[in-house]
Amino acid sequence: MGNLFRSGGDSLSLSNGGTDVFLDVLTLAASDLAHDAWDYRFAALLTLQDQNVMGRGAVGFALEEIDWGATPAAQERAKDFVVRVVGLALRRHRWDELGYEPPFAEGYLRRFKAMVEAFDPADAVRRDGGGFPGPGEAAVASCVPHRVLSALPYWDGCRFCHSAAGQQP
Repeated sequence: MGNLFRSGGDSLSLSNGGTDVFLDVLTLAASDLAHDAWDYRFAALLTLQDQNVMGRGAVGFALEEIDWGATPAAQERAKDFVVRVVGLALRRHRWDELGYEPPFAEGYLRRFKAMVEAFDPADAVRRDGGGFPGPGEAAVASCVPHRVLSALPYWDGCRFCHSAAGQQP
């Protein structure tokens, strides 16, 4: 069983362990780059992909289901944020804090970055109640021990707190 991150007919299919690694490194980068309201909504999307809470093989998202914004300028800014998050993760930002070496993370990130770069946010399907967190659901709480955004008030702790291999203080 695994998880899918999709864009049109393209997808990144990851094992459960690969998904954990992929989301760990993206969470570290997104938490440090988030600045605007949309950034915190994207960070919330990442926090809600925690398999230790949602179940193994039960996470993933499609780029088309993200609310990229109403205007071309907003869509470009949102897409740029995701590309910057992936770029920071590719530079091994805070990987020394993981407690493990993620040998395949760079490949996952390069594939996802190519999917995001090829994606046109104007193709997004706007759905009420879709999988993308709304403005009131943005990830604004921070896990103090791990210095990342968390999914409060949905559950206590961050993905690292919930992980069996987490960095408990």
